[in-house]
Amino acid sequence: MSDSITVRLPKDLQGQLKKISREDRVPISELVRESLSRFIAVRRFRRLRNQTLPFAEAQGLLTDEDVFREIS
Repeated sequence: MSDSITVRLPKDLQGQLKKISREDRVPISELVRESLSRFIAVRRFRRLRNQTLPFAEAQGLLTDEDVFREIS
């Protein structure tokens, strides 16, 4: 079972959500859930990346290309 929350949105953001909801025939609640899930995933990724960055730099891995080259 899921819980409900109330979020106040500016009118312009509400309008954009409603438009996307109509165009994609997807409920606004689903759009919000998907957006929050992506936001949380990106935030977790960035946090992990920042934690591992000092170790990667110590190994000479300074860019994404360095990592790809190393694992290829």
